[in-house]
Amino acid sequence: MKAIDLKEELDLVLAAGEAGLDRTLFGGYCGDLLSDVMANAGEHCVWLTVQAHQNIVAVAVLKEMAAIIITCGNKPDKATCDKADQEKIPLFLSERPAFDLACALARSDMD
Repeated sequence: MKAIDLKEELDLVLAAGEAGLDRTLFGGYCGDLLSDVMANAGEHCVWLTVQAHQNIVAVAVLKEMAAIIITCGNKPDKATCDKADQEKIPLFLSERPAFDLACALARSDMD
């Protein structure tokens, strides 16, 4: 699955990072504690988080993630969106909680 497929599959809003929509996803990670995500998230995953600040983009770059979904209706500021655009990290938004999105991803074809 490509990052662009997430938008359709999960009815997401793309906030930033359009240039990275061709990234391939391999799994996902749910977490809001940045140190936990840095220690445990896999490369090329999609990260589901309530966090919406610039540090999420830095963590995604460090871990070579494919995309970030900001959950529960949280919204990033302009600086976070600008950083995601610069780093080509797709940044999606959803009103849904991470659990619902993770369940939907588990039922989808991630291959």
